[in-house]
Amino acid sequence: MPPPSALTSFISSHSPPSPHSPHHYNLALQILHNLQYQHSWTSLRIHTHSHLTNVSLPRPLISGMPPKRIYVHPDQQLEELKAGVKDDEVEVEREWVLPTHLQEKWSLRRFAEVVDAVGEEPSEDHGGQITEEAKGKRRGGKRVLLATLGDDSTVVYYIVHDGIVKPRQN
Repeated sequence: MPPPSALTSFISSHSPPSPHSPHHYNLALQILHNLQYQHSWTSLRIHTHSHLTNVSLPRPLISGMPPKRIYVHPDQQLEELKAGVKDDEVEVEREWVLPTHLQEKWSLRRFAEVVDAVGEEPSEDHGGQITEEAKGKRRGGKRVLLATLGDDSTVVYYIVHDGIVKPRQN
């Protein structure tokens, strides 16, 4: 029998210390592994409780630091272009990631439950609140990165906003 894959070993070494089903926790581990080893994210954590209310989240979420900024609000992009700010000069923001499977059926209500349970930006520590100054940095309100795992282990990512975001002006 061949040795277990790196992903199998990674999942086996983490027991689910959460109120969520092992399936959802293992899905979060698989997405975390993809973010870390395929997309070079750092400071990754799995959250099982809201850092705002300490209530159990609808399902485990991941937070982490992408290697570069994944979203720029249209107004912020315009300001940065006018000021001559380069992409590598902009501070990366910690992001929420919602692990899902392609076969799951999601409704607006389920997305709203997840978005309502989290803050604008994940805190650096496990239980800390986000300061008003930190909240002011993020434009466009709350967002999560929807990570959808396919049956062939492919992961695709979509940005999901809380509400409507003004389109870019060309």
